[in-house]
Amino acid sequence: MRGAKSAKWVAIAAVVALGVTACGGGDDSGSDSKAAVDPNGTFTVESGEPQNPLQPANTMESYGSIVIKSLFTGLVDYDSSGKIVMMNAQSVDTKDSKTYTVKLKSGWKFHDGTPVTAESYVKAWNWAANPANKQTNSFWFSDIAGYDQVAPASGKPKATELSGLKVVDDSTFTITLSKAIPYFVYKLGYEVFSPLPESFYKDPAAAGQKPVGNGPYQFVSWDHKKAITVKKYAGYEGTNAAKNGGVVFKNYSTPETAYEDLKSGNLDVITQVAPKDLPVYKQDLGSRAIDQAYSAIQTIAPAFYSKQWKGINPKVIQGLSMAIDRDTITKTVLQGTREPATGWVAKGVLGFQPNAAGDVTKYDPAKAKALIKEGGGVPGNSITIQYNTDGGHKEWVEAVCNSITNATGVKCGTDPKADFQADLDAREAHEVKSLYRSGWVLDFPMNANFIRDLYGTKSDGNQSGFSNKTIDSEIAAADGAATLDDSVKKYQEIEKQLANYMPSIPLWYYKVNAGYSEKVSGVKFAQDGDPILTGVQVKK
Repeated sequence: MRGAKSAKWVAIAAVVALGVTACGGGDDSGSDSKAAVDPNGTFTVESGEPQNPLQPANTMESYGSIVIKSLFTGLVDYDSSGKIVMMNAQSVDTKDSKTYTVKLKSGWKFHDGTPVTAESYVKAWNWAANPANKQTNSFWFSDIAGYDQVAPASGKPKATELSGLKVVDDSTFTITLSKAIPYFVYKLGYEVFSPLPESFYKDPAAAGQKPVGNGPYQFVSWDHKKAITVKKYAGYEGTNAAKNGGVVFKNYSTPETAYEDLKSGNLDVITQVAPKDLPVYKQDLGSRAIDQAYSAIQTIAPAFYSKQWKGINPKVIQGLSMAIDRDTITKTVLQGTREPATGWVAKGVLGFQPNAAGDVTKYDPAKAKALIKEGGGVPGNSITIQYNTDGGHKEWVEAVCNSITNATGVKCGTDPKADFQADLDAREAHEVKSLYRSGWVLDFPMNANFIRDLYGTKSDGNQSGFSNKTIDSEIAAADGAATLDDSVKKYQEIEKQLANYMPSIPLWYYKVNAGYSEKVSGVKFAQDGDPILTGVQVKK
């Protein structure tokens, strides 16, 4: 759940992306905006316990991602229109989309005072790609030449470093891919490609508990399952220096509890209002309520590795999809704050296309029944949907289940997990019993991120066990397209074909429905749905 903003599983129940638009928060005009600002003031943000240690290549969910992004700054980022913006990189140039030359800006330092050099990137990427280091996002380095030697599909590794990475001098390195990829620069905005200081390698496990980055904030403390605290880094060289003194990421077991704390002044920024509070939050918060698009999608995915779904006829999944009354659920349970999905790619990214799924996302009980019957039926005529109870999902999951049962007669129950970490752990361990809630937010603003990185057989984001040789082949062809435009178009064609295979069931597009306290101003949200922490101002 980010953009490059982390191969990010979304923890909460938000929805909708209406296009790439400038980030917008509540209206800060009026007397509040003229209040004196404390540049060293700190504020609190609603969050949860990260699944893994805070290592840049080991985060694939929104709670860890927002912290990693505060502590590390990579080579590039994106503006609100999805265009590349140079951050730690002075330039990233290529003549053939296969070999890229990276030049770094001078003067950047890690929070321990050591310089950020070309070696800081090359060594970090080599470490993350090495399977011995068990980083959840190691596959993101598979485009780089030599990955198959470092992390072979079978057999022992033949190398410990990627042959495609070369340090030229302290401020320059080259990246050679195994084949040309016209959108590779977009991928570099994802925090998996962050640099690491030399101190990291002395004890990577300890560094994951007390990370040292090069970003606008510096790590202070991690009180597990309670809070993570960061402070402004005074020596930061980036253009997005913090306008505040620091952030406390507070753990909450439910968004309802967070909302009550927001109203009482015990929390400053809530990242998503629970379904129960959606009808009243704008009235409660006034100009401090946020209603804004971002690029993410909610789906439910079958556990294709399970006995129930292994070798299933896609018609069965098509039928279940057509048994879900998205219009009614988004208008009632979700209070009109979501938009029914018509494909697998979120709005607001390059290559989004309406109605990519054809009829399979349209509610049609008669057709749903017929498709399930034609496909041989749902094994056991019963399904469950796994979800995390700390994310405000209970109401809509139950509504989806009721819709399926009423339309088809297939029994549908819920499989709640105590928190997002438990939910993710069950997915990664292939312990999902039937289906699971699968929300995904962009890592980089292009359709490839919602197709290759979720439905490619070897992709780290593919936790369902979906595998299709035709789709893999066409993904490879799209990656090898001559231009960015050609690649985008090829991925659009792949998306249209997904309706024939049903790797997941699209539900709706995400939207930020959030808010902030009277203590802060300048609260805006980025395209990945996270608050832009550095822009928040704390009132005296």
